Amino acid sequence: MPIEQELKDSYLTYAMSVIVSRALPDVRDGLKPSQRRILVAMNDLNLSPGASRVKCAKISGDTSGNYHPHGESVIYPTLVRMAQEWNMRHVLIDKQGNFGSIAGLPAAAMRYTEARLSPIASMMLDDLGLDTVDYVPSYDERNTEPVVLPSRFPNLLVNGAGGIAVGMATSIPPHNLAEVCRALVALIDNPAVSMGELLQIVPGPDFPTGGIVMGREALIRGYMTGRSTITLRARAHVEEFGKNRNRIVVTEIPYQQTRDAIEEKIAELVNDDRIKGISAIRNESDLKEPVRLILELKRDADPDVVLNQLYQFSPLQTSFSLIFLALVDGKPRILSFKNMLEEFLRHRAVVIRRRTQHLLARARSRKHTLEGLLVALANIDEVIRIIRSSKSQAEAKERLCQLQAPAALLERALGPEGFAVLQEERGVAETYGLSPVQADAILRLTLGQLVNLEHEKLGGEHRELLAKIGEFRRILSSEANIKALIRAELVELEAKHGDERRTEISGEAGDIRDMAELITEATMVVTISRAGYVKRTAADVYRAQRRGGKGLTGARTDEEDPIEHLFVASTHDWLLVFTTLGKVFSMRVFELPELARDAKGRALVNLLEFEQGEKVADCRAVGGFEDPNQFLMLATRSGVVKKTALEQYRRRRTKGLIAVKLRDGDELVDAVITKPGDELVLSTAKGMAIRFPESDARPMGRDTSGVRGIKLGAGDRLVGMVVADPDATLLTVCENGYGKRTPFGAGTPVSGPAPGEEGDEAAVETEAVDAAGDDPEGDASSSGAKYRTQRRGGKGIRDIKATARNGSVVSIVSVRDDDQVLMMTARGKIQRVNVHEIRPMGRNTQGVRIMRVDDGDGLAAVVPVPPSEQEEADAPPPADA
Repeated sequence: MPIEQELKDSYLTYAMSVIVSRALPDVRDGLKPSQRRILVAMNDLNLSPGASRVKCAKISGDTSGNYHPHGESVIYPTLVRMAQEWNMRHVLIDKQGNFGSIAGLPAAAMRYTEARLSPIASMMLDDLGLDTVDYVPSYDERNTEPVVLPSRFPNLLVNGAGGIAVGMATSIPPHNLAEVCRALVALIDNPAVSMGELLQIVPGPDFPTGGIVMGREALIRGYMTGRSTITLRARAHVEEFGKNRNRIVVTEIPYQQTRDAIEEKIAELVNDDRIKGISAIRNESDLKEPVRLILELKRDADPDVVLNQLYQFSPLQTSFSLIFLALVDGKPRILSFKNMLEEFLRHRAVVIRRRTQHLLARARSRKHTLEGLLVALANIDEVIRIIRSSKSQAEAKERLCQLQAPAALLERALGPEGFAVLQEERGVAETYGLSPVQADAILRLTLGQLVNLEHEKLGGEHRELLAKIGEFRRILSSEANIKALIRAELVELEAKHGDERRTEISGEAGDIRDMAELITEATMVVTISRAGYVKRTAADVYRAQRRGGKGLTGARTDEEDPIEHLFVASTHDWLLVFTTLGKVFSMRVFELPELARDAKGRALVNLLEFEQGEKVADCRAVGGFEDPNQFLMLATRSGVVKKTALEQYRRRRTKGLIAVKLRDGDELVDAVITKPGDELVLSTAKGMAIRFPESDARPMGRDTSGVRGIKLGAGDRLVGMVVADPDATLLTVCENGYGKRTPFGAGTPVSGPAPGEEGDEAAVETEAVDAAGDDPEGDASSSGAKYRTQRRGGKGIRDIKATARNGSVVSIVSVRDDDQVLMMTARGKIQRVNVHEIRPMGRNTQGVRIMRVDDGDGLAAVVPVPPSEQEEADAPPPADA
């Protein structure tokens, strides 16, 4: 085997092992495998909250020997962290001994420290023995271990998680338990609850060390998209002391910072004269107040200026990455805040269903046994006679199974309610026999126990079991009952363990209405690569250049992952993402990751739930869905078009909506917004175009196939569609960097009936090639300068000569003289060009060079830039162009 293949296979195996088995938490219980195994080992040792603590060396040894193959050196630090109240919002380990401190001191050796489970951890392990979760063999196959804990406690959100895997990392902050419980209850009561409503309940992280989260925009973006960076600031105030003297008192520090390290860093900055105005640093922390740093100021020092210096240079202000990455069904996935809540509720529903099914089966089994004992008690003399006269246990069992008890006797023994249940289960009969299970239960009793059976005691237990069985069946009868039980558990959890928020979020949660109101409106350039990497970049990054330039690097790409989609939109717009499978996903533009212009982008599959092999076909930005006169016109590679009311795409679904029903081998290629009276122009790779009224395509539902828009020649395919503007021009660009623009011209009335639903035989087939203009740069006054209106379904007319020099047509766009366009190549080069530099010319021409393309590269997309974002056309290109 070649070493390259071996390295690739081995590294992939290693990467998946780290991702799944070590570094990332499970979204259901919020634990990494090492943490889960420690808790399971402690549960095996019966270290409940009321038990005596045992040495951590014993816990680490049992965890290593039974479950975790990576040694005690990694187990003990994990155990220690789960016991540190400055790292965990609610500790999972109840500690005794030196487990370190917020000052940064290390924990004592495991032979000196002791631990047991905390009440919260005990709740995570409840119901573990009730078949609530699956088990797998341990590393040496001598034991089994749970793949996840039942966990009534939403550990992932409350305690957070952090870890670095291979090629990915997770960083989930802690939250307030009471707020998370209320958010879960709100989601149960209304599954369609908005992110704004959830963020009114949970305004942000609640770190165990307190502090202040500065700003809400980054916080909201992170909770919506699963990725962002927030700023944490220590809590500090100014006190007066002495005569005209001030001091800064720090009482809370940013999460994951240590008190002594902050003190040392501030002292270093003061000594280096980077922070001015501090005369003395004193640590007044104690057990009652773990953080109290005193910074005495010089007489002439301004406290606000010193605080600003501290926040700028010292760890009193830090950044915290929000990366909501967790394992969902064994696979790493970026989640929104709402997604994490939904996954926890889904897990609890599975646990409660499995637990109830297990308890129901156990209750039914015990009820069946009790019915046999009650029958034996009612017929005690005959039962004793059979047992005494039998020569063996097997003979006694066989004879007991043949014993028939009259229905009247059973009714007296079981009571009317119990007998009615028996008849429902076994049918109505005059006599009933004992089952082998019941016979075994009778034979397991000694003669003395059999004689001393108490009818009232057995009958009372039987009635209790009937009530339990009824309750279990009621719970399992509907999802609403299971959700009600989850809700009750959450209310109880909040009442028992909820506490006050420690971290302040700057900005009032009451300000949250529409998320777009909190996001600055700006024009963005959005790019999507062939492999599905997406990013948005401020449009003003791309300065205008003269026609024929090479452009700037707009994305870091390689030959295997060229840019395929480029468009300009406002951060407040709704983005409709159409896929090759005919589905549409909707999201706000500000939910996309904002990156530098030369960045590769982030995988779109982490933002949208694509199916295997599903890719982006086109994107369309819309301001809203309210206008009933707006329609979405879709076009496929085979020339089919379909018109649907835009309001039908208002609904936002995680797995997308059906946009068009595609025929075998077809793909969606373009989408435009139309209104009554509009005309459409369709263009093909071989330079053909057709113009027809949008009314030729009647409105259809989402789950329909559409009708023929243009009849394609052999080997041809549709590449684009635009709305015709009589006052504008059609810019057609080819893959080799050549293109042209030609006036649309006024539409001309068309006669005759509209084509049939299939748009085939009824379509008007116009000439394939216009006779006008063989001049490669003929001007716009030539007879082929405009696009006349036809009926849909025809072959169309010649738009541009797709010669070897030009290559195939890749895109068309409607532009005016004062517009600018962004052109991007497959390798990520982007050029911004003033449209007026491309002079209008005839239709059936070859055009001119509009962008210089490197060998092996090719134009991939062209989009117009809104006038508000345009810059001076004669701005010189930057030095790196």
